[in-house]
Amino acid sequence: MRTLTLSNILHQHFPDALHFSLLKSSKTQQETQQLHAFSLKTGVFSHPSLSSRLLSLYADPNINNLRYARSVFDQIQHPSLVLWNIILKCYIQNQQSHEAISLFVLLLGHFPPDEFTFPCVIKACAKLTALKEGKQIHGLVLKLGFGLDKFVQASLVNLYSKCGEIGSAYAVFDQMDEKDLVSWNSLLDGYARCGEVKAAMKVFDEMPEKDCFSWTVLIDGLAKSGEVETARKIFENMPNRNLVSWNTMINGYMKAGDTNSACKLFDQMPTRNLITWNSMIGGFKLNLRFLEALEMFERMLEEEFRPTQATLVSVISAVSGLASLGTGRLIHSYIVKNGIELDGVVGTVLIEMYSKCGGIDSAVTVFRTISHKKLGHWTAIIVGLSIHGMADHALKLFLEMRRIGVKANAITFVGVLNACSHVGLINDGHKYFNMMVNEYGIKPTIEHYGCLVDILCRAGCLEEAKDIIEEMPMRPNKVIWMTLLSGARNHRNTKIGEYAAQHLIELAPETTGGYVVLSNMYAVAGEWEKVSEVREMMKKRGLRKDPGCSSIEHKGVVHNFIVGDKSHPQTKEIYSKLAEMREKLKLAGHVPDTSQVLLYIEEEEEKEAELENHSERLAIAFGLINTEAGCPIRIMKNLRVCSDCHSVTKLLSKIYSREIIVRDNSRFHHFKDGLCSCKDFW
Repeated sequence: MRTLTLSNILHQHFPDALHFSLLKSSKTQQETQQLHAFSLKTGVFSHPSLSSRLLSLYADPNINNLRYARSVFDQIQHPSLVLWNIILKCYIQNQQSHEAISLFVLLLGHFPPDEFTFPCVIKACAKLTALKEGKQIHGLVLKLGFGLDKFVQASLVNLYSKCGEIGSAYAVFDQMDEKDLVSWNSLLDGYARCGEVKAAMKVFDEMPEKDCFSWTVLIDGLAKSGEVETARKIFENMPNRNLVSWNTMINGYMKAGDTNSACKLFDQMPTRNLITWNSMIGGFKLNLRFLEALEMFERMLEEEFRPTQATLVSVISAVSGLASLGTGRLIHSYIVKNGIELDGVVGTVLIEMYSKCGGIDSAVTVFRTISHKKLGHWTAIIVGLSIHGMADHALKLFLEMRRIGVKANAITFVGVLNACSHVGLINDGHKYFNMMVNEYGIKPTIEHYGCLVDILCRAGCLEEAKDIIEEMPMRPNKVIWMTLLSGARNHRNTKIGEYAAQHLIELAPETTGGYVVLSNMYAVAGEWEKVSEVREMMKKRGLRKDPGCSSIEHKGVVHNFIVGDKSHPQTKEIYSKLAEMREKLKLAGHVPDTSQVLLYIEEEEEKEAELENHSERLAIAFGLINTEAGCPIRIMKNLRVCSDCHSVTKLLSKIYSREIIVRDNSRFHHFKDGLCSCKDFW
């Protein structure tokens, strides 16, 4: 015999009242889920009041469970417009604005929207800067007679401001009878975003009331428009500065290149958050102050702030700028130790960092460990392999990428064409250039044309390269003219070299490298009078050849060398090693190529001595002294490696059984067993 409890009696006679009473008092997700399960079990879920209440609870910001809210919504046979509005708002709260707009389209098949629907869907359009869809909805607003509703108007002002349609934003704002603070801020934000700072300041002055957002928006707009000092005055006049305003001012200084003022402000801050640290680290990286970026990162960790993905992207980029492989490996270890995923941008910049620091094997390892590879990862490794002259590997990965259906973009093709360029694959270069245009529908940029010109110049097809330059749909830049000039120098074509140099000097007369290559070309051809003319031209224009500088990292310290450097603490050992290298090179049959040594050095022995003291040879000597036998030697150089140093480094890699990796201003050279990965010299 069944026992009758109070609960049984209530359930038998007043089931709806019991459920609704319990739902009304429910506050947490656990309580709501329990009651949801109970209503399904007892069969009273279908009661409109119960299902509606469940939907409201799941959509409430305190619970905000979109999955359960949508599940309840889908089980309601004929949801009312109120319920449509609730689920629509829940989608926007969960940053799913695309889905919210799609849901709005479905709603139109059941009900006409009301004054609660429109602000929600217009907000979704604003979040996506979906101007076209927003304008269509504005048309529907006017058609259904909600054009003067203050909440709809406020949402439209926000939409047009976010989308840069400041004229439309002002037109709606001007029609408003009740202009609240939110609407004023939206209009102010719109003018600031568009860079119309005078109009923004006028709106700011006219505002009947202001909050922290008003002040911060104006500071941000002024700083982004380059009016940092005016922004600082507004900041100083701000009655109650909050953390956002401090961060905005720091960010403004960093973007203006005033790192000193940013640092002073940072030191004055009463409190800091993660955004503050990211602004400082990202700002130093932006201003190429890479060492300061890393020092700031260390301070951040000491103060026990946990870095975000944005922090790590800036830090890893700073490491790339310093070309400090050791530091990069430490950062990578931190990422692994803390279980940070590499599936996003962090994985991409980590691949780029290893590539730029000469650790291409580590770049490949990182790429292989990423389980869900995105286009950025594929592009980074293809570009990395290409600058290391590993064309076969780069092109193999490109074909694998195509096979699995990852669609290449314009940057991917820069990597592919570079791969062809660095090893002289003319036919493949043409094939991939045409594939990019015809199969992928990508319009070639000047970078793509530059790669194609480079491929042809390396192969000695100078006339064809010249034709492509003349037929390009855009004006050639100095990089392209420099490529043609270098190709002419390498292939001893003085006529095309002079043609390229003329255009280069007309376009960018301050480009020192152009005069140097032209002078070297004349020197190789034995035209010493013209060499003197070029040198005289440089002298008159106040131009000097940049001194060669090479760096090598050892035990976390970067050692820099310039031509003939004798400032290093190990100078005695380095020059002793240079003498040893000279003797071994002679025994190996090396004959110095003195054809491009400066004209004013007349004696052959002096010319040979000049070559022996080139910065990369000093760095190699340091590496041979200080690194363990068999370890690779990695060197970074600010200028292009000369032909003699290229030949010498190939021989040294064989003589000392060392892999020597040199990054010059053009690419990486991997010297191993007397060979090099590039096709720069023959």
